[in-house]
Amino acid sequence: MRDTGTPPGTKADALARRLRRDLDGEARFDDLTRHLYSRDASMYAITPLGVAFPRHADDVRAAVAAAAEYGLSVVPRGAGTSLAGQTVGPGLVLDLSRHMRRVLTLDPDARTAVVEPGAVQDQLNRAAAAHGLMFGPDTSTSSRATIGGMIGNNSAGSGSLRHGMTVDHVRALDVVLSDATTARLAPVTETERARRAALPTLEGRIHRELPRLLAANSRAIAEDFPPYWRRACGYRLDRLAGGAPFDLARLVTGSEGTLAVTTRAEVALVPAPARTTVAVGHFTDVDAAIAATGDALACEPATVELLDRTILELSRRRREYAELGTLLDGDPGALLFVGFTGDDEEELRSRADALSRLWARNGHGYRTLRADTPGKQAALLKVRKAGLGLLMAAGEGTRRPLAFVEDTAVDPVHLAAYTRRFRRVLERHGLTAGFYGHCSVGCLHIRPFVDLADPAQIRTLRAVAEEIKDLVTEYGGVNSSEHGDGLARSEFNSELFGPRLYQAMREVKHLFDPDNRLNPGKIVDAPAMTDHLRDAALAPAVPLPTRLSFAATGGMRGAADRCMNIGACRKTGTGVMCPSYMATRQEEDSTRGRAAALVQALSAPDPRRALGDGRLHEVLDLCLMCKACQSECPLGVDMAALKAEALAQHHDQHGVPPRSRVLAAARTLGRLGSATAPLSNLPGRIRPMRALLDRALGITPHRPLPVYVRHDLVRWFHGRETRVRPAPRGRLTFLADSFTPYTEPDIGRAAVELLEHCGWEVHLESGGCCGRAALSKGLLDTAGEHARTLAHRIAAGSAPGTPVTGCEPSCLMTLRDEHLALHPDDPVVRDIAGRVRPVEELLLDAVADGRLRPCEDAWPAGRRLLYHGHCHEKAGTGTGAAVALLGAVPGAEVVELDAGCCGLAGSFGYESEHYALSMAVGADRLFPAVDAEPEDTVIVASGTSCRQQIRHGTGRTAWHPVQLVRALL
Repeated sequence: MRDTGTPPGTKADALARRLRRDLDGEARFDDLTRHLYSRDASMYAITPLGVAFPRHADDVRAAVAAAAEYGLSVVPRGAGTSLAGQTVGPGLVLDLSRHMRRVLTLDPDARTAVVEPGAVQDQLNRAAAAHGLMFGPDTSTSSRATIGGMIGNNSAGSGSLRHGMTVDHVRALDVVLSDATTARLAPVTETERARRAALPTLEGRIHRELPRLLAANSRAIAEDFPPYWRRACGYRLDRLAGGAPFDLARLVTGSEGTLAVTTRAEVALVPAPARTTVAVGHFTDVDAAIAATGDALACEPATVELLDRTILELSRRRREYAELGTLLDGDPGALLFVGFTGDDEEELRSRADALSRLWARNGHGYRTLRADTPGKQAALLKVRKAGLGLLMAAGEGTRRPLAFVEDTAVDPVHLAAYTRRFRRVLERHGLTAGFYGHCSVGCLHIRPFVDLADPAQIRTLRAVAEEIKDLVTEYGGVNSSEHGDGLARSEFNSELFGPRLYQAMREVKHLFDPDNRLNPGKIVDAPAMTDHLRDAALAPAVPLPTRLSFAATGGMRGAADRCMNIGACRKTGTGVMCPSYMATRQEEDSTRGRAAALVQALSAPDPRRALGDGRLHEVLDLCLMCKACQSECPLGVDMAALKAEALAQHHDQHGVPPRSRVLAAARTLGRLGSATAPLSNLPGRIRPMRALLDRALGITPHRPLPVYVRHDLVRWFHGRETRVRPAPRGRLTFLADSFTPYTEPDIGRAAVELLEHCGWEVHLESGGCCGRAALSKGLLDTAGEHARTLAHRIAAGSAPGTPVTGCEPSCLMTLRDEHLALHPDDPVVRDIAGRVRPVEELLLDAVADGRLRPCEDAWPAGRRLLYHGHCHEKAGTGTGAAVALLGAVPGAEVVELDAGCCGLAGSFGYESEHYALSMAVGADRLFPAVDAEPEDTVIVASGTSCRQQIRHGTGRTAWHPVQLVRALL
């Protein structure tokens, strides 16, 4: 357990002692943890007294009891992705996502699953997929949304037209009530209800008095709820009225943690569709797309989703969404994605074609694309799922697209008229917004850009919220249709539900929670929607000189404050970001946790001193600097650059540790190691010397050290016989990186020989260092010197516009990325950065024109290649060229691993205190995937760290792509 930092003699200190005694889980009360949990994905911030991490239901019960004893409120929390402020509040936060995250049982015959509240939607779906099942509510945040959070919000998603909302899939809940007693909530007979009503407990009181409350308010319940069905607002008393089964689980679902804390849930599953076809309508604008929704619904689709031009243009700026542009026709102002699901592929195609004809007949749109293959669908729907993040990334400074009127819904028959009037409200107030959402159910996510640091803009925000609340009521719609009330909308519930029904809801809250302990201020008796605004409370940033340039974001704090807590860095089981979070499941080890910690430090009166704080250094320490957040974070929070700068600032105050100086000199170590080999390899083989390295520098004795080769790449290149050959492609620069030339020179030789075979004259640049190792240790002055020197050397030794390539992605991508941040105003550095091309890309060009032809008889048909791409490669250029190059080998079956970071991450995994985490990251997906392959599968990895980690973790040897292609030439 990390230091809680609780001040002695305070209520926090007393509560901390109590929780340490009573909980198997942890509790933290330090300022940094409290700050991290003061936010969710909304525009609000409230600092709690402390945070508890329960391991099981008994821990939850103990935490609720302890909070009650000290007069504190309790805020249950899952992934913290709530958009309306449901999971921020004073008192004690219960993070149910860290430990209570298991899928406990899955019954495919009954189509049910029992899960803990922290189980993630995608996690449940992976378990259910083996039986052809899935959880019906399909949220765009499925990679991190917890089932407990979905129950708290009554979440829905793109499939709600067919599958409804979470409340339609909850079968039973195990809960802790506000008095720290437990109950099981499920449908009960009248006999069972009467039996429970006789109990002298809070559960008994609820079963006695709730039927009376329902009877007394039957007319209000029947008349005053908004008529539209897709409601994620208020308490769902309608689910218990009119002779419905007495099922408290249905009432607690959607209650935002204000009535009970869920510790276990039984949920229903639905058959997963065997096949999907998507018709993508192209329209000139949003109004035209919405007008076509009626025809789409007439064809009985599973989903109808809208994207407007704003989001489409944002997606075009991001490499990971580039494929979408190749599929679209022209420059649409809006798209409608109409999904058809079922078992008969021909029927689905027929229905999609029927819709296309119907739209053409009625003059809707100018093109309909049909996407039948998973590949095409993934490229299209990936952008739809990223809509929120893409919009957030478009914000500048404190001007952000905010979720305060984005959750309204009306009957789709009114959607066109409602949207036109909605837009006029925004125009009247001078606001712009992006439009996307679920046309199938009349729910559009419309997020106006607002600057909460401007008091006038806060007044505008409130005025717009009030006008939209009145507008949606006029159309018989709901103010929240899937994201809940929280702090953003609860204030208006008294108006929206009317005095009779609202008072009944207040009585429900008092019945379940007489002391107002559970998540107070949500749904009923809420503060003003403009209280507790995050950006309004943020102190102005104090100017801070930095070595790296953060000019594009207005400074270092602006770069960190881009994070809006949408939580994509908390995903597990897929992608790269964030590898340390995947291993620890701690909020502070996620990208957003680190960003929040930096925002706090950079908002201090003396940010330079705050960056030297030991607790902040502890939070940043486990960042592997994999750079995945550059591409996988929808807002592009670059934690690798932020950590490097923070380390440099830390060194300014505390000095540079000896180990950092040694590891930053990786190139020098490589040259010396190669020059003195094999003597230089002895420390890696002699146990006492390994122990000495551990004691002196903190280099773990558990990991093999790199083995230096005497005849390195530089000696080979300059010592070989000069051969004159035509070089029709011209001259290029090949970067002799800091690692492979001295430990794996065969890789460089293979690359050089392949490039020459393809018609290039190769110039080996071996006289300078890119600075990658120094960057990773925060030695930015050293890295800056290396960067400028190397860029100018390359420029002096090459013609303008000629390629710069290499075989180690971490070094090559440094020229493209960090060199620009170190020297943004140096035209030579900019020129070299623009000339960088991965070696696989150059070789692929030669495959295309026939110069490079791997041997037709190299392998028997069906030979399997398992490819693991380097994190920096994924973040910088993508792995498409490497995969395509391997795919050009005749008879090869290429499988690219979605295995995340290897875990070694340069020097990170060599450091004694990081070794265990390094191996845990590798064991997450990489090691099991490699171990599962037959012995004749060829493992391929482009990074030197990746190959070392694979060897150490699995005993398998991994090839670089150029080695493999060269061997098969």
